[in-house]
Amino acid sequence: MEHQDWNTVVLRKKAPKSQTSSEAAVADARRHGVPIETVKKFTAGNKAAKNVLPNAKKLEETDELKHERVGHEFKLALQQARLAKGMTQSQLAQAINEKPGIINEYEAGKAIPNPAIITKIERALGARLPRPPKKKAAREEEL
Repeated sequence: MEHQDWNTVVLRKKAPKSQTSSEAAVADARRHGVPIETVKKFTAGNKAAKNVLPNAKKLEETDELKHERVGHEFKLALQQARLAKGMTQSQLAQAINEKPGIINEYEAGKAIPNPAIITKIERALGARLPRPPKKKAAREEEL
């Protein structure tokens, strides 16, 4: 058995790079009154953030600090169409491959309108739901 190597092999990962030096440098700069700029990443390390980011961009591009929500007419029309079809919120959500919470948010008026989801709901219910007016058209009416 001379062909076998019985020496112990130890595999180790590289030690993570410490950020203490940069944190220490920031703390030192603060103590000395040097102006510093720190930037926190909005969705650092969050894989699910790709769904959040488009709404955040829309919010930053507008002067308003609130997202548009579905209107009262929409939520009533959605409830009436769903009940006329004899479906529960869970059944409707399953029919459009979404979570039941999404249907609940739309019926409660808390959801941010997503045209793709609204179209899927309309197809599943076989009814046309009222859409909110586009922001540009609403701004022109105000002028």
